[in-house]
Amino acid sequence: MAAKAANRLSSAFGDFRRACLIVDRIGTRVIRDPFRNVPYVGFYTVMRSGGALFHFEAIKVLKFAA
Repeated sequence: MAAKAANRLSSAFGDFRRACLIVDRIGTRVIRDPFRNVPYVGFYTVMRSGGALFHFEAIKVLKFAA
C-alpha cells in the first residue's frame, strides 16, 4: 500500500480470507545447475503458486483527504 498522503488509497481492511484465492500447484521440480565449478553440484527447486482477488466486496479501501 502507498504511504499515508492526501488523496491516496493508503489503507485496506476487510475479510481477506473470503476475498483472496491462493493456489499452489502440486509437485516440486528440481533442476541441476550446469554452471557450477567441477567439484561442487548445485540444485534449484521450483514450486509454482499464484493468487487472485475474486470477491471485491469483501475488501474496502480507505482514502485520506487533504
